[in-house]
Amino acid sequence: MDMEPAHLPRRALLAAAATTGALAALPTFTATAVPQRPADTTAFTNDPRHQLWWRAPADDGSMIEQGLPVGNGRLGALASNDPGRETLLITDATMWTGGLNDSLDADGQFPYDRDNFGSFTLLARLTVDIPDHDLSAVAGYRRTLDLDRAVVTTSYVRSRVTYRREIFASRPDDVIVLHFTQSGGGRYTGTVTLAGTHSEDAGTSFAASFPGGLRYGAAVTAHGDGGRVTVDGPRVSFSGCEELTVVVSGGTNYVPDAATHYRNPSLDPERLARTKVRDAAAHSAATLLRTHVADHRRLYGRMDLSLGTSSAEQRSLDTWERLRARARDEQPDPELEAAYLQFGRYLMISGSRGSLPLGLQGLWLDGNDPDWMGDYHTDINIQMNYWMADRAGLSDCFDALTDYCLAQLPSWTDLTHRLFNDPRNRYRNSTGKIAGWTLAISTNPHGGNGWWWHPAGNAWLCNSLWEHYEFTRSSSHLERIYPLLKGACEFWEARLLTTTLPGTTREVLIADSDWSPEHGPLDAKGITYAQELVWTLFGNYCAASAELKKDTGYAATVAALRRGLYLPEVSPTTGWLEEWMSPDNLGETTHRHLSPLVGLFPGDRIRPDGSTRAEIVKGATALLTARGTESFGWANAWRSLCRARLKDAETAYRLVVNNLRPSTDGGNGTAPNLFDIYEVAQGRGIFQIDANFGTPAAMIEMLLYSRPGHLELLPALPDAWAASGSLTGAGARGGFVVDLRWQDGRPTWARIRSVGGRTTTVAYAGTVRTVRLKPGESVTLKDLAR
Repeated sequence: MDMEPAHLPRRALLAAAATTGALAALPTFTATAVPQRPADTTAFTNDPRHQLWWRAPADDGSMIEQGLPVGNGRLGALASNDPGRETLLITDATMWTGGLNDSLDADGQFPYDRDNFGSFTLLARLTVDIPDHDLSAVAGYRRTLDLDRAVVTTSYVRSRVTYRREIFASRPDDVIVLHFTQSGGGRYTGTVTLAGTHSEDAGTSFAASFPGGLRYGAAVTAHGDGGRVTVDGPRVSFSGCEELTVVVSGGTNYVPDAATHYRNPSLDPERLARTKVRDAAAHSAATLLRTHVADHRRLYGRMDLSLGTSSAEQRSLDTWERLRARARDEQPDPELEAAYLQFGRYLMISGSRGSLPLGLQGLWLDGNDPDWMGDYHTDINIQMNYWMADRAGLSDCFDALTDYCLAQLPSWTDLTHRLFNDPRNRYRNSTGKIAGWTLAISTNPHGGNGWWWHPAGNAWLCNSLWEHYEFTRSSSHLERIYPLLKGACEFWEARLLTTTLPGTTREVLIADSDWSPEHGPLDAKGITYAQELVWTLFGNYCAASAELKKDTGYAATVAALRRGLYLPEVSPTTGWLEEWMSPDNLGETTHRHLSPLVGLFPGDRIRPDGSTRAEIVKGATALLTARGTESFGWANAWRSLCRARLKDAETAYRLVVNNLRPSTDGGNGTAPNLFDIYEVAQGRGIFQIDANFGTPAAMIEMLLYSRPGHLELLPALPDAWAASGSLTGAGARGGFVVDLRWQDGRPTWARIRSVGGRTTTVAYAGTVRTVRLKPGESVTLKDLAR
């Protein structure tokens, strides 16, 4: 095929790219169908295993570490739960400044700032002031995050009256609801204020726009029982209310469509927000809650996990005390550890449905200046955010990443053709050819790139999208992602260089100049990171072509390229798997990134089961050991996943425990609200969400390894969880769902259900069985410990 630069007008390139796959056509903030209202009024069981609780509200100056998150997949908030001044910091996933950012700096890389590239920002701040309910005037304070129901509850006693409030973000009604009740003859009097965070006037609603053309708006309404609610200037006032319900919504006119520059000019976000809060407020708070809980549990209830039983003393502690006790006493707290995994699932359901995918801070902010703009980092972070989804029974939540990539593809293709081979770009193709698409290390929702070019990023994103297919065996998903896979292969066909290995006559294909993220020389050729990712990409594309019966001739070309790729060897100098096609260590030994180990995880080329040369496994293990076990949360999670792949249960567990250590003074670890904190400077830490997903993914990987055609039960079960436990609803590559029980370190029972897979081997306790199923069928394996 012709690999010369296309020299097509940008509009023609966008149109051509748009026709290669089905884009997500609907706006993310739009009118919704009338929700189905569950008739069942049965209350869900308050299972303490799924509840996190605290003895104090969040400090207004530490909301990112203490505020409790709610979200409906698009609309989110952090809640303070202060009795006298409830504060919600409200976000919409599409609330981004900036734009296409389609110019290059003097070095051929992209600008990276809040104006041009843009930043994720807050939508609004909602405050409910109840002046006579100051914290100092109440007793018995407690707040709870019920993961099972996705409800934040606050309760306290004042003047012998018990006051209670519930906060939840409903996806069916597309609103956030605050419901205030009491028992004992109390009343609520105070005000509700909705304010923008970009100098908008406060009021019951507001509208504004950014210089890049994104329009946004929000609205609030309230109603009470037994009292009076009125609009008082920019506030809603309430007095003498036995109950109070506050409903808020908002959003932007963003649409995932490059052809419209990612905007819907006909959408009025303020008007739509007013309609949503009015429609929701027409129903009782009980009805809204029942609708919300049924929707949330449809996803959350797919997986359950028991890692053992905690002590009565551990259960008596609130969540922050419990984290500190776990670190201080160095005693396993299996119920807390299981709840941490379920908290990750809660965040995924709350932050990744029907809108943009989760970026560096997910759906939650405490200001308009998040580090790294809260963007999409394509050299580990966005991929790690989605490692958990399929494994944890939340395949639906992965769709946000697929939709994002498809929506950005026209723009990424255009930018690649116009800008990648710029002579100032140190990563340009030496061949002079250009085809397909790639992207930068940072991306935004407007089709734009930021920071440095990241040639292998296209392969890593495609491999993530392919792995979702391995879990689900969804042919419709494979059809949708096929253009992404093919375009990435076309890019690499144009980019690869032929070289002769020193001291031999063997010719191999290697990646052109690149950086092993984020580490070492800036312009090394044949880096292991790129070689491994492209090798996997080529294999996935060939499998997709065969499955869909498309482009068999081109698949043969790609297969030949794959056979010619250089694959890394072990350095005779360090004994490690090489990182830079060099025997020397050209970087920092304990660096946070595991870029050269992508073939171990998330890739699957390096296996300790005898199918990979022993010296390669040994070299990968040696490199992993050299990197150490003390790092940032996401780096520890990646290390733990690699250790699980190597069946090193105790080191994998120790890395999980490292991430559970309480963060103090901005240090690495877990904040009081369980958000992972990344230490960027001494005494200063930031929230970065990837470890909240990567760590649960590692925990599941310790209990279940899978690849198409093979499952292994309890491959890396640590002593702390060995006594007894169970896992239900875990996704497995190859198209299966696995339920599992174990006792004394050995599996005792398993059920394998097909969601598209047909044949797999199941390994456990030194035994291997072959299972053959039709989609929808299941098989139960009993007496496995014998």
